[in-house]
Amino acid sequence: MCGRYVQTMPADAMRELFRTAGAPPNLAPSWNVAPTQSAPVVRRHPETGERHLDPLRWGLRPRWAKVEKGAREPINARAETVASNGMFRQAYAKRRCIVPAVAFYEWKVLDGGKHPMAIAPASGEAMAFAGIWENWRGEGDEVVRTFAVVTAEANGPMRAVHDRMPVILAPGDWTEWLEGDDPAALMRPAPDDLLRFWPVSKAVNSPRNNGPELLAEHAPAPDGGGGPNPA
Repeated sequence: MCGRYVQTMPADAMRELFRTAGAPPNLAPSWNVAPTQSAPVVRRHPETGERHLDPLRWGLRPRWAKVEKGAREPINARAETVASNGMFRQAYAKRRCIVPAVAFYEWKVLDGGKHPMAIAPASGEAMAFAGIWENWRGEGDEVVRTFAVVTAEANGPMRAVHDRMPVILAPGDWTEWLEGDDPAALMRPAPDDLLRFWPVSKAVNSPRNNGPELLAEHAPAPDGGGGPNPA
C-alpha cells in the first residue's frame, strides 16, 4: 500500500529529470501528499510522444464511472491484477504514468499500536513510482484527471513494515513503462538495498500537517495510536 508520500522536487528539477515539454505545473511542495489531493504526474502525449508534467488528483476515477457519494476511487492498483481488473485495465493498457516522489510513509505495527515510518532512497535521489491515470468527463466541460500508484509485494526490508510497496521504476525503465506494449516485467519489488527507513512523528497521520518537520526522525512512543487519518 502507498497512502501518503512526499513530493518536494522543484518543478524545473522534475522537468529536467524526466525531460518533459511545456510549462511545468505550479504546485507547492508537499511533505504529506494525501488521497484526493493534486500532485505532479509525468504522462506521454499519444500523438507527439512528448512527456508532459501535469497536476492530477490522487484516486483513480475510471472514465465510465458514475459520480455518487462513496464511489470507489482507489489510490493504489495491485501489480498482480492491474492488467485484468476492470477498474484499471484500460488505464494500464493505454494511460501509464510516472509519479515523482522524494519519500513515502507506511505504518508499522508495534506493541503499542501503529507508528509511521518514512521510506526513501538511501542515495538521497528522487523516486519514480509506476502509475496509471484516467481522463473522466462529466456534463458540460467538466474534466477530471486522476491517477493511482501501482504497488507490488514488499521486498525483504520492507516486509518488516508492510507487505506491499510502490513499484519504483529505475531511470532506464521509464521509457518502457510509458511506451511499452506490456511492461509487466517492470512491476517488481525494489532491490533490497535501495531504501532506508526511519520512524517519524504521528503528526503525519493528519493531512492537515504539512512541513519538512514531518521527515524528522521521531522514536516511537509507547502510547499506541492508529494509522493515517482520512484526507
